[in-house]
Amino acid sequence: MSHCVLIGGLFHETHTFLEGSTGLDAFEVRLGEQMLACAGDASPLGGVLEAAKGFGWTVLPTTDFRASPSATVTDEVVETFWREFRQRAEPELKRGVDGIFLVLHGAMVSESMPDVEGELLARLRALPGAANLPVFGVFDLHANFSPAMAQSTNCLVAYRENPHTDGRESAVRAAGLLQRCLTTGEVPRMVFESTPIVWPPTGTGTASEPMRGLEALARCIESGGSDIWSASVVAGFSFADTHDTGVSFVASTTGSDADAHAALRELSSLALRTKDLGNVTEPPVDEVLAKLIPVPPGLTVLVEPSDNIGGGAPGDGTGLLRAMLKHGLPNCAIALNDPEAVTRLASLSIGARVTLPLGGKGSRLDAGPLPLEVELLSLRDGHFKLEDKHSHLASMCGDAFDMGPCAVVRHGEVTILLTSRKTPPFDLGQWRSQGLEPKSFSFIGVKAAVAHRRAYDGIAARMLWVDTPGPCTSNVRSLPYRRIRRPVFPLD
Repeated sequence: MSHCVLIGGLFHETHTFLEGSTGLDAFEVRLGEQMLACAGDASPLGGVLEAAKGFGWTVLPTTDFRASPSATVTDEVVETFWREFRQRAEPELKRGVDGIFLVLHGAMVSESMPDVEGELLARLRALPGAANLPVFGVFDLHANFSPAMAQSTNCLVAYRENPHTDGRESAVRAAGLLQRCLTTGEVPRMVFESTPIVWPPTGTGTASEPMRGLEALARCIESGGSDIWSASVVAGFSFADTHDTGVSFVASTTGSDADAHAALRELSSLALRTKDLGNVTEPPVDEVLAKLIPVPPGLTVLVEPSDNIGGGAPGDGTGLLRAMLKHGLPNCAIALNDPEAVTRLASLSIGARVTLPLGGKGSRLDAGPLPLEVELLSLRDGHFKLEDKHSHLASMCGDAFDMGPCAVVRHGEVTILLTSRKTPPFDLGQWRSQGLEPKSFSFIGVKAAVAHRRAYDGIAARMLWVDTPGPCTSNVRSLPYRRIRRPVFPLD
């Protein structure tokens, strides 16, 4: 018997401390049948579509909206998504649907909705024919999970890895649980437990504590009996100022709520005991770079979390670049997102020299544009195929990414890749597509927190984190929270 499953996706990690807003033009939009083109690609949607084929589901595609992390989303985006989703979902619900599967992020905030996913899931439940349907799905480990999300769903499954190497795999796992529900008739429900903890992204890598121990305990809970279908560790997204920002735990169960809450309280207890390990901060950039002359052998990756593109930062911060120049680091490279500079360079000949104000345009926390005389080395299209189909970037975009028109320039010992579109540094194809071999440099500056590691661990002799001015600072005490629940560690 073929089951009819409604599928939709809404994916945005919202940084509410950034200036400006994120409008419709920032989103990749797939409507109806257009979603089916993702089948088999490296994204979570690609994973669930492939799983659906194996299960023999009749897929009913609705709407898929995706954008890279950025500032607060306009209400227009949310209402447009809902209009397009409802237009496709309502006729199918009227004809009869067996289940609903959603690909979500879980940390989306709009101008008037601090919990976009919770709001839309409640709206979904209110549609005629949807009140009692099993709602399953997958979401990002950095969600700010809410009671409203738990109340309106049956089984949402988080990624287990950070870097997010398992986004697609998690979607397939969640699809398998929906298939279990459809074939057995057992319908689980969500149980939610919050904790008074907020960690910066730098403290949420799953290869180290506290996340490694929490994930291990979650796997033990899942294997402890058939009642708990899944247990998820939700690391939270500290750059969204909402009531539910922070660390939480969710389970999907067909057993008693008391047993599920007891299991989640084990996770909460462990998180509280190890909370200091997640409050990771970096030393000042000058302190770190002063120790790098004479130059150590091999590639040194300098990680700049305050301008973490994967966390929504503009990717044009000049803090690390200024320090590289100040300390005279030789043979180094850094990427800046600066479409204005690329446009000005586009009319020049290779080898031309020009003075440009580089970077420093995206955040009031930065020192501002840095005027440099540069030599133009190349102008290229910014489209590249991902070298690693299991990277964090694949979980966002599938098999390929477009940086927009790009220029490579050089100032003294610093090679600068200028992009026209913010590009999370999660795949080495970013450099190689522009004729640059990352292994050939002595130093590379990376605007990330943790998710870059899958790409760079294999080529780096050492990796050093540095503190510079920027909106994705690991010092969460310095962020101007207004909505977050209090008291919460480490703010209080």
